[in-house]
Amino acid sequence: MAEPIVTDAFAIEPATRDFAAAEVGTHEAAAFGAADLRGKVAFVTGAASGLGAALAATLAQAGADIVAADLRTEPLQASLAILRGYGVRAEALTLDVGDPPTAHAAIERTVDRLGRLDILVNNAGTDVTLPIDALSEQEWLRVINTNLNGPFLLAKHAAAHMRASATPGDIVNVASTAAKRAWPNASAYHASKWGLLGLSHALHAELRPYDIRVTAVVAGGMRTPFLLDRFPDLDPARLQDPATVALAIRQVLLLPRESVIPELTILPMQETSWP
Repeated sequence: MAEPIVTDAFAIEPATRDFAAAEVGTHEAAAFGAADLRGKVAFVTGAASGLGAALAATLAQAGADIVAADLRTEPLQASLAILRGYGVRAEALTLDVGDPPTAHAAIERTVDRLGRLDILVNNAGTDVTLPIDALSEQEWLRVINTNLNGPFLLAKHAAAHMRASATPGDIVNVASTAAKRAWPNASAYHASKWGLLGLSHALHAELRPYDIRVTAVVAGGMRTPFLLDRFPDLDPARLQDPATVALAIRQVLLLPRESVIPELTILPMQETSWP
């Protein structure tokens, strides 16, 4: 069985809040009062940059131990100091979410080393912006594998541990407004995100009796490399800060266990991809 690459696990360093405070904002954090995620373990994919990095920092600020996973090793290493600055355990995994044995091994290793898994955030995503006649079979499969198969695999194995431990759990699937409408030259991305939204609602229905909450996050345009590197003509001022989306997701996780939000839509005020 293939295994994820583990880098520099579980070090705890003195608190340094420079970057993290800028990402999350101390005034927003104070709004959450005494509610926190201390004692919980969160596994976040696509954690090297953008929303994933903001989510890892936001959940660490709330006290959760973090497993930050991504294909890119160097940015993950840089983020560890930020996460440890909150006094939590942090581990970086170089992970291809769509590889079945590697995804399984990543969840097993998390539970073995941290003792539990409470929160899974399926955030990793990719895209190939091409018309269908130029889109290769390999490119199609890569997008579907990362954006849809990966969340299925990780949710499958994470839910098995949550059910076995009989403790409450949360699975968050980061979709997109691309799961609500379509535009040209993005067939693979739309197919994967519409599929992810359907998978998320199906898992909500299936796992709810086991006290596992499943939430799909339909996020509008964010100021992230994923968007701005591919579409340099976009006006960043019309997009939303990924840290704001991360705070909304943390609010979902802090909701009393008697309630669940199956779908959450977060849109920038000025960007109009949907509706």
